[in-house]
Amino acid sequence: CEGSTGSVSVRLGFDYVRGIGRDLAEEIDAGRPFASVEDLRRRVPSLSLAHLEALATAGAFGCFGIDRRSALWAAGAMSQTSADRLPGIVTGVEAPTLPGMSPQELSHADLWATGVAPDGHPTSFIRGDLTERGVVTATDLTDVASGERVLVGGVVTHRQRPATAQGTTFLNLEDETGLINVVVSKGCWQRYKQIAKGAPALLVRGRLEKEEGVINIVADKLEPLPIGAAPASRDFRWAQRLIASALASAIMRRGDMLAGPGFDDLRSGSCARGGHVEDPNH
Repeated sequence: CEGSTGSVSVRLGFDYVRGIGRDLAEEIDAGRPFASVEDLRRRVPSLSLAHLEALATAGAFGCFGIDRRSALWAAGAMSQTSADRLPGIVTGVEAPTLPGMSPQELSHADLWATGVAPDGHPTSFIRGDLTERGVVTATDLTDVASGERVLVGGVVTHRQRPATAQGTTFLNLEDETGLINVVVSKGCWQRYKQIAKGAPALLVRGRLEKEEGVINIVADKLEPLPIGAAPASRDFRWAQRLIASALASAIMRRGDMLAGPGFDDLRSGSCARGGHVEDPNH
């Protein structure tokens, strides 16, 4: 694998994809190879629309010669097919010409679908701005003296409040260099409760502590870190909205209408699925 350590690649199994799980992954593996997304859906009927969209977002359908947005479009059309229906009668499988995903969008798609972004962590795309603000990376914290106040930032991977911690909350932030441990006191949590609970990524200012090789940031200020369109951990509609935004963008650039949904529907945030539009909020 070009660009990797030792030119070796690591492949993620299907069970790493959001919602798939080991049993369904083994069922998919047992039926390989597949000729198309429709062939997969017909031969593994336990795959739901949500499963297909997650696989498409993860890039699993690249083997069929389609990019992720086209794969998401095709996945939406698969609601029309099943093992008891004739093959080849699904309509709306072919996607219109859609813009490709940017490197940042691919990173967000990978994180949403698998929890891993092999081709670029979201913070790497804004590192220049973070550096200007004085944000220290996870690896550079080792060079900061204990007791110093620092500013760190990253995607929130864990929020934990053990029963024995007397209201203290422990956060893990992840940037492109590693993980950062953050300790949030009961008072600090109450002060920034809405941000702390809801922001997918955070900037944290606090005091650095080093003890027996472990580095913690004792937070005194939290603020949201804008990292683009990264989806929240429970945002199961993000994949559909990705298609809707791409189609709207394509229409605006071309200045004409594609067959199917009206521009007003797309502009209002509706979701394109296999040739028809569906409101993602319903």
